[in-house]
Amino acid sequence: MALYLIGDVQGCDAALARLLEKIGFSPSRDTLYLLGDLVNRGPDSLAVLRRLMGYGEAAQCLLGNHDLHLLALAQGIRPPGRRDTLQAVLAAPDCAHLMDWLRQQPLARDEHGCLMVHAGVLPQWSRAEVRALAAEVEQVLRGPDWVDFLRQMYGNTPTAWQPGLRGAERLRVIVNALTRLRFCTPAGEMEFDSAAGLDAAPPGYLPWFEVPSRATAGDTLAFGHWSTLGWLGHSHLLSLDTGCVWGGCLSALRLGQTAQTHELIQVTCEAAQAPF
Repeated sequence: MALYLIGDVQGCDAALARLLEKIGFSPSRDTLYLLGDLVNRGPDSLAVLRRLMGYGEAAQCLLGNHDLHLLALAQGIRPPGRRDTLQAVLAAPDCAHLMDWLRQQPLARDEHGCLMVHAGVLPQWSRAEVRALAAEVEQVLRGPDWVDFLRQMYGNTPTAWQPGLRGAERLRVIVNALTRLRFCTPAGEMEFDSAAGLDAAPPGYLPWFEVPSRATAGDTLAFGHWSTLGWLGHSHLLSLDTGCVWGGCLSALRLGQTAQTHELIQVTCEAAQAPF
């Protein structure tokens, strides 16, 4: 049995198919952990969703910001963006079934010694707190009030976590950290305008994983979301968005018994868009 972490697919089903062929993936034997942003910007989000749903328990997915955006589009809460490529999903006869499957997916997983999120975690949050806070959002998404939640999900405020937050503001901070975070201050104030690499942090901000006091500094974290960061394979940090949809690679990391025995497998992607 092999375990694989896979970075942002973003609707690039042909690249995903070639990656799975390259690793010799078998749904009866292996397990995929997809780190969110399954859809959007690439050419065939519908095929990606159908493929992953069809794999059943062999495909363990996380929700990314683009996946949440698709849920909001399907409910008519948001208009399509200029660069969205989701019309085929919205027009599909099985769209409602796919959306029901999508909203069951979690925002964090903690398995095989690895805490998995789409984007990042705030410096105050411990590993256990990440799991618990993600579960708060997951419960709402899976419950009867999920559409109301999506209506209140958008926005950049509050910019920082406070344990006393309640209601929509509390859930919004959790979602923004787990699905959108790149840079924050040492105190955990988030910044959402910059999508550049490590050397372009806004003044006063750090990449979330470089905050010295981060409570999860001793934990192994895997994430995607940050295509300009690319692959990082540190002992406790696994960054797997390698810019497939922007003309880069789609990456899978086969988990070994130790960090030294992990294996990175990549395929190039032909479905390139301009990144900005």
